[in-house]
Amino acid sequence: MSISVLRTPDAWWVALDEHRAVQVETTAVTTAELLEDVVTVHMALAEARSGNLSTEPRSIAELPLVSPVTAPCRVVAQMTNFVSHVRDSGMDPETVPLTFFRKTSGSISGPFDEIVKPGHVRFLDYEIELGLVIGRPLEVGATVTAANWKHHIAGLVITNDISARDVQLPKTQFYEAKSYPTFTPVGPALVLLDAGELDRLAELRLVLKVNGEIRQNSDLTDMIYSPLQALQELSRFQALDTGDLVLTGTPGGTALKAPPKPVALIASLLPPATRWKAFFNSQAKNEKYLCDGDVLDLSIRTPDGAIDLGIQQNKVRFA
Repeated sequence: MSISVLRTPDAWWVALDEHRAVQVETTAVTTAELLEDVVTVHMALAEARSGNLSTEPRSIAELPLVSPVTAPCRVVAQMTNFVSHVRDSGMDPETVPLTFFRKTSGSISGPFDEIVKPGHVRFLDYEIELGLVIGRPLEVGATVTAANWKHHIAGLVITNDISARDVQLPKTQFYEAKSYPTFTPVGPALVLLDAGELDRLAELRLVLKVNGEIRQNSDLTDMIYSPLQALQELSRFQALDTGDLVLTGTPGGTALKAPPKPVALIASLLPPATRWKAFFNSQAKNEKYLCDGDVLDLSIRTPDGAIDLGIQQNKVRFA
């Protein structure tokens, strides 16, 4: 059965239900340390369910929750990994490669923190993504199979891959465009799963709303490359440690869309500076980009609620 782990600035907690949590008696400070001492999480939950509590449960709504994934850590992200997003980007899902980029873990923020747009950024976009939290190290050269890939995954988190599109596109610079502080909200919960529950990943539905309007809404059957394939590819060149975070791509519905093919063809004939100026002049009319004061609500869960990563809510603030 899934276990929801929460974090406040000075403690770890385990949820008893959607409303209450009890503190985990652990010296762990980082996510990696907690996962290495995960038995204490199970003990806290068992004691609470048996009624042997050293402290009373707390209301989750009253806890000042922060990201359950601590920094520093590796943050690795898959690019164009959902059919709907690939089509939105003007590409062919049948030929898109399995591609990764890195984000700095300094971009990680809490599930209810503000998303702060730097003053020089014009076009701020959102991307709901399922985050995989590594539970067992993955060494370069390791053999990852259908039988053992789940051993490397401790649990799941909601993530939002915030993107400065006017930095990303002209410079083809994903690292900068997606790594500003607050550009990776994580949480609220780190949901620990067993192998059987990981078999249900395809049922997870990702929903992102802006000011109550649904912008992204898809389950993982839209995913092109599975977590198994991602770990197999990463094991060729990228070591992963306990507590690292892998973002698995976003579905369609982001603010950014590729221009119609005839427009793109004409634009390709223009000098780069002229082409990008024309593109962003057209994007200035796009009301889907995030504005000062916008509120984002993100959820990831199975239809029956057996796996529920909670609700992440962030407000946008322009610096």
